[in-house]
Amino acid sequence: MAPSLDYVIEQVQREKGISRDVIVDAIETAILTAVRKKMGQDLDLEAQYNPETGEIEVFQFRTVVEEVENPDTEISLEEARRELDEESEVGDSIGVKIDTSDLGRIAAQTAKQVIMQKVRDAELESIYEQYKDRKGDLISGTVQRIERGGHILVNLGKTEALLPLSEQIPNETFRRGERVRALIIDVRKETRGPQIILSRTHPGFLIRLFELEVPEIASGDVKIVNAVRDPGQRAKIAVYTKDSHIDPVGSCVGVRGSRVQNIVQELRGERIDIIPWTPDYTKFICSALAPAKISKVFIDEENRSIEVIVDDDQLSLAIGKKGQNVRLASKLTEWRIDIRSETELEETFKKAVADFMEKLDIGEVLARMLYNEGFVSVEEIAEVDIDELLEIEGLEEEKARWIHERAKAAVKASEAPEGGTLEEAEEKASEKKGAAGSDLKALPGVGPKLFSQFVQSGIETVEKLASLSLEELMKVPGVGEKKAKALLESAKAALEQGDEA
Repeated sequence: MAPSLDYVIEQVQREKGISRDVIVDAIETAILTAVRKKMGQDLDLEAQYNPETGEIEVFQFRTVVEEVENPDTEISLEEARRELDEESEVGDSIGVKIDTSDLGRIAAQTAKQVIMQKVRDAELESIYEQYKDRKGDLISGTVQRIERGGHILVNLGKTEALLPLSEQIPNETFRRGERVRALIIDVRKETRGPQIILSRTHPGFLIRLFELEVPEIASGDVKIVNAVRDPGQRAKIAVYTKDSHIDPVGSCVGVRGSRVQNIVQELRGERIDIIPWTPDYTKFICSALAPAKISKVFIDEENRSIEVIVDDDQLSLAIGKKGQNVRLASKLTEWRIDIRSETELEETFKKAVADFMEKLDIGEVLARMLYNEGFVSVEEIAEVDIDELLEIEGLEEEKARWIHERAKAAVKASEAPEGGTLEEAEEKASEKKGAAGSDLKALPGVGPKLFSQFVQSGIETVEKLASLSLEELMKVPGVGEKKAKALLESAKAALEQGDEA
């Protein structure tokens, strides 16, 4: 029996990749189950594998007592000393080896079922342990079955994985037995065993393919900063290197495009734009919009927003089919990108200068100066702090203050809430504020225009403002994330001061 059992253990260990201890434990449990089924469930039993004899030894333990009440778990002191151990004492636990050679067919079948289930459970656990830390890895397998919903079961060798229809590149097809490469995006532990989920649309799949094809990326000389995809159609990937002797874009493209073409074929013809990354985000954003040529840019660092101006004949190229180019560029750079043509910019310029001249009663030269400083509306001038106007080179302090007052007066006259004057809205908001509240318009950063927008949005008290979430407040026109945070802090501080008073 010894060579036979040892051989079985070693064979299962080799074929299933399960440790010897797990297999031995499964056999011990199976034998105990079979013995209990034949001899009774209440017995105190213990099974041990003896490597010297290659045998599973089962022992029944009974407690030494003065008077026996349960013969299955107890033995009298007299019997224990006479038959087992003459030095036995009351309370001792004595084990006796049980002969398991005549367990019978049913018990043997039970043991076999338990062993198979234990081994199967151990095998599934081994597979889960093998794959649980491999999320983000590139893996290759063969198509085992294509299900009715379009999902594909991929044979990985010892287990199978699922490639859902949603994670397949649009319009790609596979045949049974065909090799397929994909990215592991999830490994779930389920009752039926580990569920390995694959993807061919994830940006990480593109990154892993470049690591495979480009030695400079694999070695770390060239690094991938970010990658975005419109699966099957277009992708953008940003790369950079600290080594001035290496061209990161050229390394990815390869001789005559050999490296990138291998990836394009794997992705079913997906067009790939390789962008050189630079800490100069203006230059990086312009590169991300390639092949469009950029004329000029206007940047709002606070809200990570950039307005890009292109020649009229470059507008459709910059935006791309159904907005694809600008959408991918925005995701790649993590900046909001607005694209306008030179004609649109000229119209905006003319309108802004005309408004400044009319509403602020200033000349064209001064109006152009304000526009060149980034102001495109009278409302913007009214809302900024006077110090910003005083910083404009060539604008005298007296003139700056006069322009600021004219702008606030123009806004008050033209943007009062519908159905009444701005003063009436202020009075209405003041009446609604609570005893612990304070004047909404008195909060830092709340100018006439913003106050008007607050009232029209139903934000008429400091309490109402303080109760909003950051996302809700950012829905108010002209309120970015940084300004929203500052307004919420001011509102909460004002309420706390009111409570203390």
